[in-house]
Amino acid sequence: MKVFQYFSESFEELKTNVTWPEWAEVQKFTVIVALFSVIFALATWGVDELCSRAITGFFNLIKG
Repeated sequence: MKVFQYFSESFEELKTNVTWPEWAEVQKFTVIVALFSVIFALATWGVDELCSRAITGFFNLIKG
């Protein structure tokens, strides 16, 4: 019964005490997060590619 009471009180608090952002603000932040995610993914790919080429070059140098 405590679990049901917890969820009931949580839902009531979400309805009455939480200030929800406007829809336009949510859309703006969604675009910002999407752009940052793409930029971060490209940066991660770039660093991975750079490290991969450096390691390959190092082993090719050792191999002779």
